[in-house]
This record gives sequence, structure tokens and C-alpha cells, in this order.
Amino acid sequence: MSRMSRRFTRIRISQTLEVPRQVVWEELRQIDRHVLWMKDAVSITFTTDQHEGAGTAFICKTKIGPFRTNDEMTITEWIDGRQITVHHRGLITGAGRFSLRGEHGRHCVLRWEERLEFPWWLGGSLAGIVAKPILKQVWIRNLDRFGELILRGREKGADDDQRAEGPQNPEGE
Repeated sequence: MSRMSRRFTRIRISQTLEVPRQVVWEELRQIDRHVLWMKDAVSITFTTDQHEGAGTAFICKTKIGPFRTNDEMTITEWIDGRQITVHHRGLITGAGRFSLRGEHGRHCVLRWEERLEFPWWLGGSLAGIVAKPILKQVWIRNLDRFGELILRGREKGADDDQRAEGPQNPEGE
């Protein structure tokens, strides 16, 4: 095993959503709304004028159990409709990536990958081994909430479409 692979903790999860990739992207791209589905993200405050795209920076107040931190985050890669990569510094340093794959407009696979480095004073690699299953479960639940948010938005959109058509009057005008 190489030194590099022992140093970092890697977590990969994914979820298949029964909506087109563009629908998933429209929600995912709204960084300030991540607090709606990320249980561990308490608040997001932008530190740049831009709120999307590479170079966007923000502070994310994060809480998992008794651990709280203000993560300094910078979007380092933004491929419209496909991928967001974020570098973060805080209690734990690392990089995260959301990527989307879609199939014929019918569904989208949302993949979340994290590469985390735990500080030596927190236990380093050993802390990563202990934290990995906990973080993985938190993030799986986050993706579940994200999926629920997408589906609620789709249902609301269908309701809005019906209201926009107006009530049906079978007796004529």
C-alpha cells in the first residue's frame, strides 16, 4: 500500500434518481441550498461575489455529533451540468466531488466522492478509519434527503402546471 493511500480516507457513495440529469443539476448547482439536504451543513456564507463556478468560495459551518468547524471551501472545478469539485480546509482537510451521469434523460446517477485528511492531533489515519463509516452513513442520508427534495420539487412543479392551466369548466364559458 502506498504512503499516499494510507494518508487519506476516501469515501464514495452514489444514488440513482428517477429524473433527468438536468433536473438534478439545477438543484445541485445552488450551493446555498445544500443546507436543505446536508444535515451536517449548518450554514453557508459566500466569501466571493460569485455563487457558482470555479473560484467560488464560502464558509460552511459544519456539525457532526460533538464536532463543529467552519470549513473554508473553494470550488476548484465546475463542469456545467456534470461536476462540482470543492477543496475544503477546516478541522478536516480534503476535496469533495459531485458528479452526474444520466441515461437517455430517464434517470441520473449522483456520485459523491470525498478524500479527507485528518490532522495528527485528531488521530490522523486512525481517526479516518473510525470516522469513515460514520461519515458515510451521514452522507448517504444526505443524498436520500437530496432525492426527496428533487422529488418534492417535481411534484410541486406538476401541481403548479395544473394550477396554471386553471380549473376545467365543462359547461363552457
